[in-house]
Amino acid sequence: MEFAGEVEETGPDVSEFKPGDRVFGITGGGAQAELLLTDQSLLARIPDDLSFTEAAAIPETFITAHDAIFTQAQLQPGETLLIHSIGSGVGLAALQLAKANGVRVFGTSRTPRKLDAARDLGLDEAILAGEDADFARIVLEKTGGKGVDVILDLVGAGYFARNLASVALKGRLMLVGMMSGTKTEFDLGIALGKRLKIIGTLLRPRSVEEKAKATRAFIDEVVPLFESGEIKPNIDKIFGFTDVRAAHEYLESNASFGKVVLQLRSDS
Repeated sequence: MEFAGEVEETGPDVSEFKPGDRVFGITGGGAQAELLLTDQSLLARIPDDLSFTEAAAIPETFITAHDAIFTQAQLQPGETLLIHSIGSGVGLAALQLAKANGVRVFGTSRTPRKLDAARDLGLDEAILAGEDADFARIVLEKTGGKGVDVILDLVGAGYFARNLASVALKGRLMLVGMMSGTKTEFDLGIALGKRLKIIGTLLRPRSVEEKAKATRAFIDEVVPLFESGEIKPNIDKIFGFTDVRAAHEYLESNASFGKVVLQLRSDS
């Protein structure tokens, strides 16, 4: 769904880019290839200080995170954010974006090593979690019983009940992932009493127009943070294109911290 490379050819209606331009962006699939076709509205120019490999680790995760927590959940400076699966690509992107905007960030992971690494990126409150871990109790303790303003949930059904307990009055629960399943009990009384907003989001099935809007927000509000060095790509490992099987096996192992990049040829 994401890529970085050089424009090879343009169609007759393309006005924003020309052959040779260094670009990165999103697509509906098929980005693990030497050539792909995409709409110009889904592209951004790569900052001069970033390599193709670094740029390839950015678009899908940072667009997803920015769209979810700022565009949809309307996260504000001074608020609190809980990110589940903090060591994932989207989780780390959301962490960096939130810290750059003056937000106090809580993060969960089942791996102590990932929590320690996330602290180095600014994580304020690290919570070791799992199917039976009571992260809600810890969140409430550390917020004086208030709860967090926004939750970015990349886990799914297994955390839903505890999310309802963790979120503050008028809080926003962003549902992005379904790793622990799609079905769960739903206590309407808690949602009504707290006047919650529960929002589900996916990037891939959106129309070109919707993706273009998210890409434009990314260009305006996120790319400048890369240009200034305030945030950076979260790359764990780089694999050659002939090692694509090993790359996918590594992802499936759940050992990765951040992004895994396929490099088709020597970077520049």
